Amino acid sequence: MEKKEIIKEYSNEDITVVWKPRACIHSKKCWKELLQVFDPRKKPWVNMEGATTAEIKTQIEACPSG
Repeated sequence: MEKKEIIKEYSNEDITVVWKPRACIHSKKCWKELLQVFDPRKKPWVNMEGATTAEIKTQIEACPSG
């Protein structure tokens, strides 16, 4: 039996971040560079109010997982 893929979405007024745990290579790049948004010690671990939309978009574009 194939497991259902987990997909989480986090949004603010301007952008939606889609996280797919299977695709994430866990490079730590997101939380090392933008901890106020991506903090694995918290639940939920993505805080869309932690930075501007432009800062979040820049970090997402640098994601090595694509």
